[in-house]
Amino acid sequence: MCPDCEDFARTVVLLGQLTLYAGTPDADVTFVDAVGVSLAASLPKPPPGIFPPGYHPDDGPDYPGEPG
Repeated sequence: MCPDCEDFARTVVLLGQLTLYAGTPDADVTFVDAVGVSLAASLPKPPPGIFPPGYHPDDGPDYPGEPG
């Protein structure tokens, strides 16, 4: 696995594990907020092939509550 792919995959796994932890009854919300933001900010650019050709994360329908 390429180094960028490995970093991306590891960070996504950590975000998933943090999400599971946040759903537990005794989760430390301050920890989840601090670490979640840090992990999301450190998420590297997705390696080629993760998303379909032409995909752009800002394209798509507007959802209720989203700024238009």
